[in-house]
Amino acid sequence: MEKARPWPALAAASVLTVLCAVVAGVSASAAGSELSRGPSTAELHAAAKREVAARWRTWQAGRIFPASLPYSAEQGGAEHASRIGISPRTDCAAAVDAKAARALRKAGCRAVLRATYIDALQGVLVTVGVVALPDELGAVRAKSAFSESGGPVPGLRPVPFSGTVADRFTDAVRQAGSVRQAGPYLVLTTAGQVDGRPARAVGEQRPTIFAFAGEISARVLSDLSTPRMPDCTGKEWRC
Repeated sequence: MEKARPWPALAAASVLTVLCAVVAGVSASAAGSELSRGPSTAELHAAAKREVAARWRTWQAGRIFPASLPYSAEQGGAEHASRIGISPRTDCAAAVDAKAARALRKAGCRAVLRATYIDALQGVLVTVGVVALPDELGAVRAKSAFSESGGPVPGLRPVPFSGTVADRFTDAVRQAGSVRQAGPYLVLTTAGQVDGRPARAVGEQRPTIFAFAGEISARVLSDLSTPRMPDCTGKEWRC
């Protein structure tokens, strides 16, 4: 007597085999579509945001701190501040006053980049500092640690350069400061006079002579924080 053939089991196995093949085909098709499609608008914006946050370490120092920066002269017209030097040190704690250093540490400071400039009349020195933080929220919180009234303390510490007109640009010489924020960056300035006179020895204060420091810091901050939409045909982008 012949045994009954297990048709139901064979049929079920066949159906499952077909279903698996269909699912695999659909999955492969979806994966192929995902890999071959272009980036979405949201993905492009996210990539642009990541690129901005990385500029402090991917850009050349001379791009962050150009050899000259334009500003408006007191008498009208345009002038340029000239770069004297760029500090090789990037540690956060050494770049600012102790009180501000604690705030930067708490906010997750990654680096502070500094360069010193001199105005067109060769009478005022300005150190510009770029503070790189993990995100915009951290930058906003850290900003509150710095004087927004134009005072130099608590603030950025100046960078002197031996053998130049900035060789006497020490903490005691600071007379004015500023702080600006955009994206994950703070840009700080500290300014003083070339002759090296301590701030306490200066008679009549002339805040207008330091006003250009804010202009050049705004230019540095704008360059660093302005997003660029990714160009997927460019070598520096991975889309």
